Amino acid sequence: MTTGSGGPVAAAGATTRATFLELFFDLVFVFALTRISARAFSDLALETGGNVGWAPVTGGGKTLLLLLALWSVWQGTAWTTSRYDPYHSWLQTMVIVALVCSMVMGVAIPHAFSATGLAFAVAYVAAQLSRPLILLLAVRVRRYRGLKLRMLIGYGCCAVPWIVGALLPVPWRVILWAAALAAEYLWSRLGWPVPGLGRSTTNRWQVVGEHLAERYQQFFLIALGETVLVTGLAYSGGNYDLPRTAAFAAALVTSVLLWRIYFQRAGQILAEAVSKAAHPATIGRSAADTHLLMVIGVVATAIGYELSIEHPLERAETAWVVLIVGGPVLFLLARARFEYEVFGRVSPARWVAALALVALLPLLLRARPLLSSAVTAAVLLAVALADARRARGAPPERAAPPF
Repeated sequence: MTTGSGGPVAAAGATTRATFLELFFDLVFVFALTRISARAFSDLALETGGNVGWAPVTGGGKTLLLLLALWSVWQGTAWTTSRYDPYHSWLQTMVIVALVCSMVMGVAIPHAFSATGLAFAVAYVAAQLSRPLILLLAVRVRRYRGLKLRMLIGYGCCAVPWIVGALLPVPWRVILWAAALAAEYLWSRLGWPVPGLGRSTTNRWQVVGEHLAERYQQFFLIALGETVLVTGLAYSGGNYDLPRTAAFAAALVTSVLLWRIYFQRAGQILAEAVSKAAHPATIGRSAADTHLLMVIGVVATAIGYELSIEHPLERAETAWVVLIVGGPVLFLLARARFEYEVFGRVSPARWVAALALVALLPLLLRARPLLSSAVTAAVLLAVALADARRARGAPPERAAPPF
């Protein structure tokens, strides 16, 4: 890449490591994810001891919507810095704008469906529109400009329901925001088609696979760090009796096991898999979806363990157990898909453990949250031990992506 008059050209020759500015950008998402967890915890903790009906479902859906918006901003920024020179002044400007907008979104999350909805929507729209707009100003090579113009048109169209939704009551706000996110996702999957301007295909995009892989690994660590932060704050904010201490220990062990299962071994060699793929952008897009599912699972786990620490021996609400058990289940299933993306096969331990947790769910719904936490940690430990046993004495497995 160069930073000359031609602007930040396509990704060939770019750095393979994240810049300090990108790591600074990630710190905002540590804060934003804690706001996501706090919002969900507040909704669920207030619903104890009564007939909650659909409240956990609707509250969880709204929180998930906010998380998906955050992910869209982060992923769009990560892909851009993996396709263009992240040290170029225009690219650094783009990252700084995304950083500021993401911080505003994080601050607005707790009341995004009441007082701060407009702030959240404006920040999101600004982050999404500024990216293609800055690239249009920076890129001088004509063949790279068409996609940016189509993206600008696409995000501009989707900006309307975001802003209008922020001005309407909650039911309409949820509908319009969800429709806007779905339209953005579908539009990007189709190559941002615009009549008269054509469309693009992912396998033609040039990306620095090592950089993109590292960015996904870093976001997973952000989510994992959020579990440590949330559980630590929950435990330190109350008394240190035996049930709370046991729930905290189970949460900490689970966080360590999630890290171990992720990085053994597919998480270590994602960059190798991307570089070996015939179309690096294709495996990058697939890995994006997989990491989103793993992150949702980890965030759900963090919320569940916060509830477990605060209410270890109380009668568990269904939504609590679903988070405590369902978060790791979603992580394991997504981790199995991740293994397929890297190696072209899936070890049985992942889906067997996920099925075991699902089978135990009816029993755990009648148990205390502390027991659910302990059982989930034990199942994850079995997966980690199976991984260690399979790898013992064998040469490190090399990446063999099926793409």
